[in-house]
Amino acid sequence: MKVIVMVKATKNSEAGVMPSEKLLTDMGKFNEELVNAGIMQAGEGLHPSVKGKRIRFGGGKRTVVDGPFTETKELVAGFWIWKVKNMEEAVAWAQRCPDPMPGEEAELEIRPVFEAEDFGAEFTPELQAQEERLRAKVEQQQK
Repeated sequence: MKVIVMVKATKNSEAGVMPSEKLLTDMGKFNEELVNAGIMQAGEGLHPSVKGKRIRFGGGKRTVVDGPFTETKELVAGFWIWKVKNMEEAVAWAQRCPDPMPGEEAELEIRPVFEAEDFGAEFTPELQAQEERLRAKVEQQQK
């Protein structure tokens, strides 16, 4: 099972406060454990929403909205993609995570990533083949 683990934003992360050397060191050790266990597939921190954009869809139109976005608790400051046996394993790893926002309330959100079989018959063999080709191309481009 693949999951995304999102580090929710805080006032400090949205203000652009950078992590301390200690936090970077602790997160580096945690990430190394994840990699060595074959869990971590990707992970990145995100700039504050002031540097972001949203695209709204409605009524056949697309509207670009510039950040910052007001609801900090709904924003993401960073993420990991993990390959785990089940949600319980993801929770166990997340509970080992260093406090991502020392001095503030912090929250991780874990959500399963859709797998091909989750889409049912609508995900036809042709669409599955296309998906496999695209994934292979992306992987090749990253080399």
